[in-house]
Amino acid sequence: MDARTKILDAALGLLAKGGAQELTQPRVCKAAGVRQSHLTYYFPTIQELLEGVAKYTLDAMTAELAKQDPAKRPATLLDAAIATSADKRRMRMVLGLVTTADREPKLKPRMREFLKEIRQGLTQMLKAAGLEGTPDQVAFMHSVTVGQGILQLARDNEESRQEAKRVLQMAIEFLRRKS
Repeated sequence: MDARTKILDAALGLLAKGGAQELTQPRVCKAAGVRQSHLTYYFPTIQELLEGVAKYTLDAMTAELAKQDPAKRPATLLDAAIATSADKRRMRMVLGLVTTADREPKLKPRMREFLKEIRQGLTQMLKAAGLEGTPDQVAFMHSVTVGQGILQLARDNEESRQEAKRVLQMAIEFLRRKS
């Protein structure tokens, strides 16, 4: 693995573990096992590192979605929504990516493309659950799932997990009534 990839993997791990505030040059260098000169050669500023991590993460998540075996997906739409919303690392990455794309407009087109790919997969899941999978249904389910994930990340207790399960179930029941 080359130094650039080590740096990106280390930064991604720090971002997923503790959020964007973990991305200091000394922490990234230590986690990657590289000298600061290597870090600043590839990423002269933390902003450029965040941009690199955002692109690297989006590309990796897109590749993961593309090769996902349908047989290994969660059994139901509710199971998938619960698993996604409960995944702290993914929610931290989402928050970091959104913040980075907000600060760096040139990442927005890649973020839009990535969200389109996620929503294509969600469309298939909604259809498999017997729903129409309209763009509005997909946007609604996506928003509720991510929103619950962020709320769980903030609260991180059994009450928030149970609330997320109930809210996600309500969202699916709402979509079924509207179909």
